[in-house]
Amino acid sequence: MSSLTYDLTLAGLSVGSAAALTGIGLIVTYRATGVLNFAHGAIAMVCAYLLRQFTVEWGWPLWLGAAVTLLVVAPAIGLVLERFVFRPLAVLGGDPAQTLVASLGVFVLLVGGAALLWGQGARADAPTLVAADPWGQLAVAVAIAAAVGAVTRWTRFGRELRAVVDDRSLAVLGGIDADRVAAAGWAFGSFTAGLTGVLLAPYVRLDPYGMPLLVMEVVAVAVAARMRSLPVAVVVALGIGVAQSQLTRLHPSGWAEPLVQAVGANLFVVALLIAALVLPGVGTRDALPRTATARSETPTGAWIVAVILFLIPLGFAGRDLHTSVQVPALGVILLSLVVVTGRGGQISLGQAAYAGLGALFTALLAAGRFPFLPALPELTALLAAVLLVAPLGLLTGWPAISRHGLALALATFAVGVGVSRFVFAQPYATSGLTLSRPAGFADDRVYYVLELGLLAGALAATRLLRRGRTGRALAAMRDHESGASAAGVRVPSLKLTAFVAGAALAALGGGMLAMGVRAFDPAAYDPVRGLLWFAAIVVLGADNTLGALAAAALLVGLDAGTRGGVAAAVIGVLAVLVGRFPAGPYETVRAAAVRPRSGRRGVLTPLGVGVRGRLRAGGVVADGGATGRGAEVAEASAAGWAGAGSTAGLGATGMGATGMGGTGMGGTGMGGTGIDTTGLGGTGVGRVGRGTRRGGDRRRDARSTAGAGAEPPRPAPRAPRPLKPMEHAHQDDGSPGAAEYGGPSRGLPGAVEPPHALRARRLHVTYGGFTALDGVDLDVLPGRISAVVGPNGAGKSTLFHCLAGTLRPDHGRVRLGERDVTRLSAHARTRLGVARTFQQLAVFPSLTVAENVRVGAEQGRVADPGALERALRLFGLDGPVRALPAAGLPTGTLRRVELARAFAGSPRVLLLDEPAAGLDTGEVAALARVLRALAADGTALLVVEHDLDLVADLADVVHVMAAGRIVTSGPADQVLRTLGPRDTAAGR
Repeated sequence: MSSLTYDLTLAGLSVGSAAALTGIGLIVTYRATGVLNFAHGAIAMVCAYLLRQFTVEWGWPLWLGAAVTLLVVAPAIGLVLERFVFRPLAVLGGDPAQTLVASLGVFVLLVGGAALLWGQGARADAPTLVAADPWGQLAVAVAIAAAVGAVTRWTRFGRELRAVVDDRSLAVLGGIDADRVAAAGWAFGSFTAGLTGVLLAPYVRLDPYGMPLLVMEVVAVAVAARMRSLPVAVVVALGIGVAQSQLTRLHPSGWAEPLVQAVGANLFVVALLIAALVLPGVGTRDALPRTATARSETPTGAWIVAVILFLIPLGFAGRDLHTSVQVPALGVILLSLVVVTGRGGQISLGQAAYAGLGALFTALLAAGRFPFLPALPELTALLAAVLLVAPLGLLTGWPAISRHGLALALATFAVGVGVSRFVFAQPYATSGLTLSRPAGFADDRVYYVLELGLLAGALAATRLLRRGRTGRALAAMRDHESGASAAGVRVPSLKLTAFVAGAALAALGGGMLAMGVRAFDPAAYDPVRGLLWFAAIVVLGADNTLGALAAAALLVGLDAGTRGGVAAAVIGVLAVLVGRFPAGPYETVRAAAVRPRSGRRGVLTPLGVGVRGRLRAGGVVADGGATGRGAEVAEASAAGWAGAGSTAGLGATGMGATGMGGTGMGGTGMGGTGIDTTGLGGTGVGRVGRGTRRGGDRRRDARSTAGAGAEPPRPAPRAPRPLKPMEHAHQDDGSPGAAEYGGPSRGLPGAVEPPHALRARRLHVTYGGFTALDGVDLDVLPGRISAVVGPNGAGKSTLFHCLAGTLRPDHGRVRLGERDVTRLSAHARTRLGVARTFQQLAVFPSLTVAENVRVGAEQGRVADPGALERALRLFGLDGPVRALPAAGLPTGTLRRVELARAFAGSPRVLLLDEPAAGLDTGEVAALARVLRALAADGTALLVVEHDLDLVADLADVVHVMAAGRIVTSGPADQVLRTLGPRDTAAGR
């Protein structure tokens, strides 16, 4: 027994040593570049094939082949990848979405290339570089880990490496060549990948798919080490290897036997599941492959061409038609990725698992082998399988609630690998399964017609998720998850919905595919296929249903008409180039076709002519950021809203638009039931008018505009006043005005709601050993504007996040009225009436301006049909700009879009994080007027702002923060007068 234990331990050490090398390479690459190299296993496979080619096919000596493979080819692969694939991405900002897709692209490119060069069959004659004695392999792994540890700890390069890992841009400013460090990291990572491949090749199946997947399974070693600790990675790898080897001696009887055998043979997969689903996630940045530009509708002509192409196979016969029946089925599977990735912006590398489960369940149900259910007709079995698999989408949807980026990618990949290893690869589940087509659809041509009908239904369902309230919510979640949550979107439940719908579509497509080939083939749903499908749908347009159909035809057609691997190679090339064509081939071609026409001189509309004349007369420079007609409309809208700030107030006739620049827009004044010409409650709001001047002292501008020699006194605290419904106003010249803000309520008609204060008590937040908040108490009262100022690092943002629900304090309470909301999420607080804006713009670029605001109106506290139009009018967005996509609009316009979205949800409390950022003086003046009107209506407002001039003009009470505490509070004039020059500069 002791001899058996010793032998198994030695075998486990051999496997663990190879796994340790993989972990070391992944960690070094990640620490040097920030990239979790999903292509690590593919590089290992290519190096193993090359060593075999050199020694077996060409007859080189083993030492020469090994030296060339490990010391020349493997590092060269890493250097090429760093220079031509990942360095351009780093220069463009290192978008994690593009980096992930590029890494997967390298993976599928190398796999496809290997399949083309060496075929898809397994090789059993790989040369043995190190003897089977595990001590040699263990010594190699330990020596490499020790060498890397010594270099990173005690050498200059190690210090540079740590600096680049901590902050690449700061390291560059310090004179460190970050590109050289990254290149060295990639070269070493590729060397360890090659060493892993040549060590494993004699003992595992050497084929283009098996080895890459085997190496990817041991990513768990690096994840368990938190992508940092080499000793931990080595210990974990050796421990899992020995444990897996020892489990092979267990042979229980009964139902537990196949389960124990499966676990014993796949302990690294179990470790991957635990590391990906239980341990804290790796990578904090989002890696969601979301659309960064506006949605572009697919031309009708393209759909007509697609329909014709999909009808052509009806004229085929024989093998051609038998191949064609796979295209609609794969199209449905890829549509599931459109739902999850394109619509919901979530990474899913495990869709092949759901497709395979759909095929397996269909076969089991039709054969009467599914537990507790009788044999069902094939079509009924397919629909039942869809219903059974759909809830299993929670396996990947649940991790998506709290994971992003690399952590979510690993979690979904782990689920796919786990299903493949523990379900598809087990004979007890899949042996002897055959699958027939539904009665009456046995013929290929008739079955193809059935598939087209199911594909049309899947297209209709997918299209529904792009329209309406759910479609806008999904787009908002994809474009800016935090912004969507702040708008009231139930992000967790929406993620689960996307994954469940995606699982259902994948199961439908998988069942269709199995019926098409009349068999359940586990290899058709291998996890590597899932990676290929994900890369294909992303590079061909994740949010484009036509792209899914094109990808299906491409994948099936290329592999059927040529040697296997061509499709993977083509998709790999496109994915590698994702950094240069981030919108995909279709959008790139469309943009190139439009670009030549952009040189023609356009003709201004009458509105544009008027705006241009006023801008030239007033000497105003419009905000940049948009081009073409969209920029002119945005400028006109921004100027109209900003000019409104130059009037004395909001009145019964609204804010006019008779001019711009220093003259303001109109002089209709205010009166009636609105806010009077002297301000809110009769005290000097007129001093807010700042014209269109930029820079300088805003309070000085306000005094000169008001025509007063001294600054008017601030209004005393006042009781909330009701506001009347806003009406669109026009001047006699027909130019758009602003809106009157008022009415009995913005919520339910005729309802008078009690005021709700937001109160924080003894909030404590710590990060590591740093205390960000230390016992903060704060009241945000209805009808008052509170401001928080202080230097950077004082805790303002942390306090803001605690109030908004994006951060839960370690201690303390947050109450809204009488309700404790401390544990409520951001979207739950929004639905209770706590709205917020962000310091960095949180808009949804793929939606239009009106759709952005509509999200807030639909998801906010009160479902008010008129909230959208009121918000658009109030913030000067009700003109042609409302139909423009948010992508590419000027910063000032986007700031107003965000404010309008927050307002459209009828909030009781409005939290504004630097709301004046990106606005010119005229727009800031108009913003100040709107905020005062909101406070007069009873809204509680909290402003975190660096502009102390704006704070002095706006706030009723100011809180000064320093070192995580509120050090003083009081009326704005008194508090700000006590701040010294250094404090004032810090507050700015």
